[in-house]
Amino acid sequence: MQEKLALLGGTPIRTKAWPSWPVFGKEEEEAVVRVVRSGKWGKLDGEEVVRFEKRFAEYCGVKHGIACVNGTVTLRIALLAAGIQAGDEVIVPPYTFLATATAVVEANAVPVFVDVERETFNIDPVEIEKAITPRTRAIICVHLGGLPCDMDRIMGIARKYKLVVIEDAAHAHGSEYKGRRVGSIGDMGSFSFQSSKNLNSGEGGLLVTNDDGFGEKCRSIHNCGRITGGAWYEHHVISANYRLGEFQGAILNAQLDRLEEQNARRDGNGLYLDQKLSKVPGVNVQKRDGACTRNGYHLYLFRLDREVWGVSRERVIEALGAEGVPVSGGYVVPLYKQPLFKNRAFGPYAGAGKMEYGELNLPNVEAICGGEGAWIYQSVLLGERGDMDDIVRGFEKVYAQRGAL
Repeated sequence: MQEKLALLGGTPIRTKAWPSWPVFGKEEEEAVVRVVRSGKWGKLDGEEVVRFEKRFAEYCGVKHGIACVNGTVTLRIALLAAGIQAGDEVIVPPYTFLATATAVVEANAVPVFVDVERETFNIDPVEIEKAITPRTRAIICVHLGGLPCDMDRIMGIARKYKLVVIEDAAHAHGSEYKGRRVGSIGDMGSFSFQSSKNLNSGEGGLLVTNDDGFGEKCRSIHNCGRITGGAWYEHHVISANYRLGEFQGAILNAQLDRLEEQNARRDGNGLYLDQKLSKVPGVNVQKRDGACTRNGYHLYLFRLDREVWGVSRERVIEALGAEGVPVSGGYVVPLYKQPLFKNRAFGPYAGAGKMEYGELNLPNVEAICGGEGAWIYQSVLLGERGDMDDIVRGFEKVYAQRGAL
């Protein structure tokens, strides 16, 4: 006889707590105290941020790293450095956090949403090329959950049409595409260090690039328009103070020391879950091919087939949660259906005002948001192999008794 679902009064698969986030210890404490006692709390006076910029650039395999206050600002700075003008079009995916698209609006440009691949959740290169117009200037590709986009095809399209490629790698610290760290493949790469991210300082972001011209422009824009060799009160471009502070820099230096071990654990556990969960009917794990030589797994993504389960995504997630398996429905609304875009509430930014976002209906993202998409957060993947087995047992139990839901 099958054990009753916990949601219906049975015993849950798991009651043990999952790994907590963030992971920290005396290294972070000592780093912050060191900055306090130095009396040098800003980037221009201290050493921590500059050291982190250099270390993270080297980690990504690029020449330039520019640390900023958050990952939204880094996207906007990248667009400004790319020379985006009012009314220019920037191609973006609709299955991502709001900032990917609002950074375009705040650059006074027009976000053009194109559909994602249903199997990978990442922007579809075929749809990118279809969306290009004479006004297109750039592509922002998001490595969703940590899975690298199809960068060979995206870069091929960009070179064909002379477009700038900005990698939104907020989910993908340490992810690799054919052995290359993401962020280093496009013209510029943007990372976030917000509190949920795999490399975390509460708030923060960083731009990487191998291009000296883009590197100099980004550095100027993040530092009030100053230029190398210029005077302190000499400002060359529209900009502001977007510099990261020394406290965050100190924490990031300590956190970076932990990243490789954590990434190896997440990647191994993600591959293990792929192997096990792909055997559960109605669970379609995020497609990963040989081009992904490492997935940083900020999110473990999958799709639920309602026809197989016979109940809604929300009901399955509720049942899994009762068994002690934490699952989220993810983004349940495509970005273009957010009130901001439907109502064109862009404030003083007129560039995107001509678009009728309410008329969009992109089938893959509609299916993912509407009832298929789900994810498990990265901290869960820091568990042991036995913890992953609990996840698998939870899915198997709920599937076996789906008729009771």
